[in-house]
Amino acid sequence: MINKFPEYKGLDLPKVAEEILAYWKENDIFEKSVSTREGKEPFVFFEGPPSANGLPGIHHVMARAIKDIFCRYKTQKGYQVKRKAGWDTHGLPVELGVEKELGITKEDIGTKISVEKYNDACKNAVMRYTDVWNDLTEKIGYWVDMEDPYVTYKAKYMETVWWLLSEIYKKDLLYKGYTI
Repeated sequence: MINKFPEYKGLDLPKVAEEILAYWKENDIFEKSVSTREGKEPFVFFEGPPSANGLPGIHHVMARAIKDIFCRYKTQKGYQVKRKAGWDTHGLPVELGVEKELGITKEDIGTKISVEKYNDACKNAVMRYTDVWNDLTEKIGYWVDMEDPYVTYKAKYMETVWWLLSEIYKKDLLYKGYTI
């Protein structure tokens, strides 16, 4: 009987991981996990996106492993599982980091620097480490469509969020509350 799987005399996990990732890439395994299930019941996964203005940490690897478990489970159950990556590009940490880099304060926006130039600086800063994130994503075997991510600073995303909020408001599901 011919053995279809390689036999390892010594366990070199980084080498095994490298071989498996190469096999997946050469054979478009992730893409096939979606395309071979065309017409099956869909399970769509939008990643709760990381912010690429900082380097990934072990907590990101752990969170992505958990997310991937659900998508792979649904794939094994026969669903067509499309996984969409995203980038969280909003937030005070991005703004404060850019202000520090530029040597400005909030009060300087619109006077010492135009709003457009400030926004451009924030957009550049928030996407600074996308190459590191993309590399990590591949190395940990996290299957997600990185080719066409949703980006939270793009108008389409923001308009969709505003539309959803208006629909929730119209249904009287939005309320004012207080939190610490």
